[in-house]
Amino acid sequence: MVQLFGVVLLAGNFVTSTAQTAPQRPVLFTHAELIQLYEQEPLPEPLLAKLQALRTTPIVANSATGRGARQSTSLRVASWNIERGLNFDAVRAALLGPDRLARFLDNAKFPRGSNERAEVLKEAELLMQADVIVLNEVDWGVKRTGYRDVARELAAALRMNYAWGVEFVEIDPLETGTEDFEGIDEPERAQLVKNIAVDKARALNLHGTAILSRYPLSNVRLVPFVNQGYDWYDSEKKKISKLEAGKRKGAALVFNEKIAREVRRGGRMMLLADVEDARIPGGRVTIVATHLEDKAKPSARVKQLEELLAYVKDVPHPVIIAGDMNTSGTDAAPTSFENEIKQRLGSGSFWVTQGVKYATGVGLLYDVTLGAVRRVRTKNDPTVKSVKFVSENPEENFFTTLKEFRFNDGGAIDFRGAKEFSTGGSSETLSDSNERESKGFVATFGLEGKLDIDLKLDWIFVKPPGLKDPDDRAQPYLFAPQFGRTLKDLNQSIKGRISDHNPIVVELSLEERATRSN
Repeated sequence: MVQLFGVVLLAGNFVTSTAQTAPQRPVLFTHAELIQLYEQEPLPEPLLAKLQALRTTPIVANSATGRGARQSTSLRVASWNIERGLNFDAVRAALLGPDRLARFLDNAKFPRGSNERAEVLKEAELLMQADVIVLNEVDWGVKRTGYRDVARELAAALRMNYAWGVEFVEIDPLETGTEDFEGIDEPERAQLVKNIAVDKARALNLHGTAILSRYPLSNVRLVPFVNQGYDWYDSEKKKISKLEAGKRKGAALVFNEKIAREVRRGGRMMLLADVEDARIPGGRVTIVATHLEDKAKPSARVKQLEELLAYVKDVPHPVIIAGDMNTSGTDAAPTSFENEIKQRLGSGSFWVTQGVKYATGVGLLYDVTLGAVRRVRTKNDPTVKSVKFVSENPEENFFTTLKEFRFNDGGAIDFRGAKEFSTGGSSETLSDSNERESKGFVATFGLEGKLDIDLKLDWIFVKPPGLKDPDDRAQPYLFAPQFGRTLKDLNQSIKGRISDHNPIVVELSLEERATRSN
């Protein structure tokens, strides 16, 4: 048994150290090592071992005080892809509730006393009362987010415990500050190089997933997927070779190619933690936070889902699976060039004023889409059945796999929709746990500008106790998902949105309830 970074390593499995009260800082990469991670393949053994340890060692802090369990008849769970934490202040304000978020609202757009303002603040109240929050795309020590430890700072503001696990180490020259912008003439080249320079002492370049909780987190595990679906190191580095081999002409094209490339080490994973409370049936629930691969075919995401389900198959108590599942039906994420600059380089004044001219050479950014997005009935409802040659659904197998899966105790994932327990009174598939609208689900991802893209990518799935048939409304509703909501108005309440993803919430009843049909 070895003590590593405040977590006990025992025969390959990780459990929280009982003595741990504050986050333990693991041995992280120096700036020189980040450059080595980019330049060297294969990696030298010491560096490889360091990378593997980081990818399997969660950061856990159970020192929060003053924000205990709510006195409520339900456990509220939220999930939000916060887009790296680029709009950190707005994310924090939204999580802290209506009083704090109100400071960010445009009083002309949301005048006091208006229905629009009331709806935004109502959604902020729902989010503020979350007992467990799963966060995707959470930076630690990256220039684009001001070198913040985003998970730790949000947990501190909310007075919550947290666990964080690394997904990627960002080693692209744009992130390490070593890009030389060869192919762009002076003095523009010098300006670009100057504005990507990083603070070498603060640049950790880590990116991952977090779980925040009012309750202490135990049995915390960080498990990389075997099936990654996409190689963010090798495949993205090949883009550089292709660029250098081609005879590119024009600063705009060189700049565009470099922005579109993103070299990383690491890969997709799942972060698991247990929450214990006497009010939870069986006294315990396992939270599984994950972010499935977007640059992969739907079949690759099914393999990742199968790995996740196999890992929790023996869990005898309730399970909550939450996060960005990237159920777009494609093997490339929709994006705009403006969004790519924001996500890679932050939103500093240089990039939103002078710097943007290098994207096109005329001072304007144009929209691009990495892969076609299906604009048919599957767009906002990836759960629908495929109609061969007419309306095929590439994500159908994902939901079929999830629905047919059974835990060793016979338990199933809740797919129910009951008018009494669904926002809007829907009785369609998964409407208890995820908000539906007249056609499909309320979108959780969207882009502004020329691209008309709204997709349902983020999900909360629940295994409640006693449920054997995913659709049977006659079975128990104790700790079952109810009143799933998508907080779209909250997310779009500020100019440019808080994140490109909308947060979602769901209630897990701590009391037995029945539908009218019972």
